[in-house]
This record gives sequence, structure tokens and C-alpha cells, in this order.
Amino acid sequence: MHDFKIKSQNEKELMIFNFSFYICRLPGWRTCLPAGRIGRRKKFFMFFVYAIKSISRNYIYVGLTNDIERRLAEHNKKENRSTKAYAPFELILKESFEKRVEAREREKYLKSGIGKEFLKSL
Repeated sequence: MHDFKIKSQNEKELMIFNFSFYICRLPGWRTCLPAGRIGRRKKFFMFFVYAIKSISRNYIYVGLTNDIERRLAEHNKKENRSTKAYAPFELILKESFEKRVEAREREKYLKSGIGKEFLKSL
């Protein structure tokens, strides 16, 4: 064993950090987390594909967001350049997805010709 004296609490914390930093890199060690901890948790987002219809004009807009209430409010407050002239809107379709890629595929479909026909039939 080494014979040394710890001068302050900061030195003690630094020594513990350095020791754990070294131990975590030994072969066979998977994680440096305390027992029972799995690791950093990813933020869980739901992605929404939505369709809104203008109340005053014949216009349907399809979009993708992670906060549907905020996004609808932005459209109705005329904060979106592409929908400003068509406000106010009503929500006609909302679909939720766990992965953004899946939501983007559905959004592309709804923006296609056959997708627009489906939305007009709602």
C-alpha cells in the first residue's frame, strides 16, 4: 500500500475519481455505474404527424412535430410562414410514432397525391 496523507476533501474526491476512471478501463468491466444502474437514459419523445384544415379556405397542411399543442397554436397565431394566409385551423388527423423516421415516412405519404385524397375524405 501507498503511504500518503490526504490534505483536503477536494484531493480525496479527485483520488476517488482517478481510481474509478482507471478501474473502469480494466478488461472485463462493462460499466462504471453503481450496482443496479443501467446507464444514461435517453429522453423519450413521441413524434406526431398531423394534418390541419383551414376553417376559412380550402387548404390542408401536413406536418411533423414532437409537441402537437404548441405546433397547432403556432399555426393559429400565424407564426408559420407557409400557413399564415390560411389561419385559423382545425386538427383533422393526429398520429403518434416512437421513431422520427417512421413519422417522417408517414408524413411523406400524407403529402403525396394519394395521401391528400385520403385527408380530403376525412
